[in-house]
Amino acid sequence: MENKNLDIKTINLGARNIPKLRNADFPNADAIVHEGLLAASRSPEAVDIMLVNPPTPDGELWIRTQHRVGRRTRENMVWPQVSLAQMAALLHPVYTVKVVDCNAERMGWPEFTELLNKYQPKYYLTQMTAPTLENDVYGCFLAHARGAKTIAFGTHITPIPVETMRPYPSLDFALVGEPDLTIRDLLDHLEGKIGERSPQITQMFTKHDATYRPSLNGDGTVNMHGIKGIAWRKESGEIILNFPRPFIADLDDMPIPMHELLPLQSYKMPLIKGAFTFIVTSRGCPAGCTYCIKHVSYQYATRLRSPKKIMEEMWYLKKLGINNIHMYADLFTVSRDQVVELCNMMIDEKINIHWTSNSRVDYVDEEMLMLMGKAGCRLISWGIESGNEQILKHARKGAYPDKAERALRWAKKAGIMNWGYFIIGLPGETEATIRDTINFSKKLPLDIALFHVAAPYPGTPFFFEVVKNKWFRPGTRWEQVDMDKGTVLDYPNMPAEKLLYWQKRAFREWAFRPGPALTYLKMLMYDWSTMKTALNVGLQHIFWASSDEGAPVGGAG
Repeated sequence: MENKNLDIKTINLGARNIPKLRNADFPNADAIVHEGLLAASRSPEAVDIMLVNPPTPDGELWIRTQHRVGRRTRENMVWPQVSLAQMAALLHPVYTVKVVDCNAERMGWPEFTELLNKYQPKYYLTQMTAPTLENDVYGCFLAHARGAKTIAFGTHITPIPVETMRPYPSLDFALVGEPDLTIRDLLDHLEGKIGERSPQITQMFTKHDATYRPSLNGDGTVNMHGIKGIAWRKESGEIILNFPRPFIADLDDMPIPMHELLPLQSYKMPLIKGAFTFIVTSRGCPAGCTYCIKHVSYQYATRLRSPKKIMEEMWYLKKLGINNIHMYADLFTVSRDQVVELCNMMIDEKINIHWTSNSRVDYVDEEMLMLMGKAGCRLISWGIESGNEQILKHARKGAYPDKAERALRWAKKAGIMNWGYFIIGLPGETEATIRDTINFSKKLPLDIALFHVAAPYPGTPFFFEVVKNKWFRPGTRWEQVDMDKGTVLDYPNMPAEKLLYWQKRAFREWAFRPGPALTYLKMLMYDWSTMKTALNVGLQHIFWASSDEGAPVGGAG
């Protein structure tokens, strides 16, 4: 029995009166932490800017570069990040630079975070594409959290800079369009280094923009509104889109990319023995294909490098031990005169380089292809897209099936392998037109064929056509706009599931034949590393193509 004389407030402290509400007075260690973490001296390895191809969303290999879109690669290609090396060359030596290609080095986010801590960049530059958007922004978040100003460029942010930046406050700047001069101009203004430009750099700004002036106020402070080609945030959070920057008219003015900053031995391409890299021979394409992402960054502004400059870079790469080169261009054969002169120089100088290129079937002739083969061309990637003339016509491709067959046979005669790209699901597609494409692909002398599903990337005419006709699948996210493993298209008589089914079926019908099997055997004959790659590629393709996910009910004829 409790002693009734005991005070209840002694037994139960909850019986006491609650103390008066105190004023908020939280301990604040911000100043101490700031001094200790941010104001500490930077490490000797710290850099001004880190140029990054970030880890991929799923750990697989992805292909992407300055004016291409990101996509997974079933063929195990590893694309050189020459666009980053090019921008590094424009920034060096005024700025210390570090190029990081996480894709090539198969680097995940934990390892990359360690690099961020090690190099402590003041600026972080990355590329953004639709299928990798949130993944790419995550890199910005990590860098921003460590005090870096973050900058993005690429095919996604160029057509929608403001609405890309709006939901991601960790992204400070967007480079719209051709990024090379813009990144140098931006950093020179932010760092107060306009006066440290070399005569060559100074001339580049004035030569390619007659109205160019440093964007400074009367008191010498920076006027952000005048830096062309950027989107940026005001202190209020408002996002401002500045005037566009003119294209670089003369590509010969560009310094040779700093290839030595890249993991060159990690770059690989099927059917090519050994490491390879890119040489940019031109920018822009005059063709009007509605689906092409290349026009987003360069529109139709075609510019050439001189064969002399290309040869200079080729010899430079030769000294770095690179004997395999891809002539990287929106359309390598856009100028017959350039190609012929370059090939003759390669033959005359006996450079002995194996090289590949891309082309359209209506931008070649037999004589030119024979010369390319003699000069060391081993493979051409052809944008064939469809075997149906009406589909090609609607897409403004301008190349018809008979031209494709003729061009590829010329190439074979010249000793050049053929790699064909096809698109399933362009506007007007039916099961009958897809069957035309499959049958046509099997007629062509192709060593490799890839079948992608049509993807309406933002900024392309195809994108606006899809929006106008309400062909986007409801609830679509940017990451789903992926030409390799999915589609967001829902045509009235051709839904997404059916398109994916036909994409896989097309590849199965083309690949599971004796001819393509011989191609894989050729790959096995090179060396052990190529053998492992070939086996991996083969297994990936078989696994992918054997799945009938998305098959229409009852199958297809």
